[in-house]
Amino acid sequence: MSVAPAAREPESRELEGKVALVTGAARGVGAATVAWLHARGARVLATDVRPEVHDLATRFDRVSTLVGDVSREDVAVRSVATAIDRFGGMDILVGNAGRSVNKPITETTAADWDELMSVNARGTFLHAREAFRVMRERGAGVIVTVGSFACTVGLADAAAYSASKGALAQLTKVLALEGGPHGIRANVVAPGVIETDMLDNFRADSRAYLRSFGDAHPLGRVAQPEEIAEVIGFLASPRSGFITGAVVAADGGYTAA
Repeated sequence: MSVAPAAREPESRELEGKVALVTGAARGVGAATVAWLHARGARVLATDVRPEVHDLATRFDRVSTLVGDVSREDVAVRSVATAIDRFGGMDILVGNAGRSVNKPITETTAADWDELMSVNARGTFLHAREAFRVMRERGAGVIVTVGSFACTVGLADAAAYSASKGALAQLTKVLALEGGPHGIRANVVAPGVIETDMLDNFRADSRAYLRSFGDAHPLGRVAQPEEIAEVIGFLASPRSGFITGAVVAADGGYTAA
């Protein structure tokens, strides 16, 4: 199994003066993305349903935090308004909040389906809609959503999860189409399996599952959160200025076959 490369030091302050909102920021990819954006000069509002998101404000001087359920419309409205109130703008949205359920279709309940659609698809839609309104007035902005290789391939025992991520990919393409005339770009990052605590909620044998799934990736391992944050950050930066409406695979080659 190959080894993940060490995280790279920031090369510039390319996002100096930019304001970003990151959902699902308390842990994993969300926390790594907050660190990436902050290191490059951005001011960041980090949100999560877990109060531990407040720890980010003690680690980083230009990070503010907010606790709330992304699937609630009032939380989406308040999150975007808070970013504007505290930092004076809204330039980047990273829709990262998500949940997973690992069950065969016959054991997946309506409640399972509704929960994943509510957080993964509805939550991203609500935040994107509110951010889009502000970005349209400003004439510029970037929306990056965090999907999955399940955006493009089905995963057995993950019907609700796969469907929610597929919905997210289509939503982001529409954001790109409607946003282009207003200077707004929108892209999806589609990771493979990532070594985060989400795996512990996905299935009981998550560590063994992690090892087996690592072997299914041509690179021979799963991703680290910082590697996915690098891709998110690139898509949020001016260096990806001609990329929009794309589903960007960051899956160690899993969908290459």
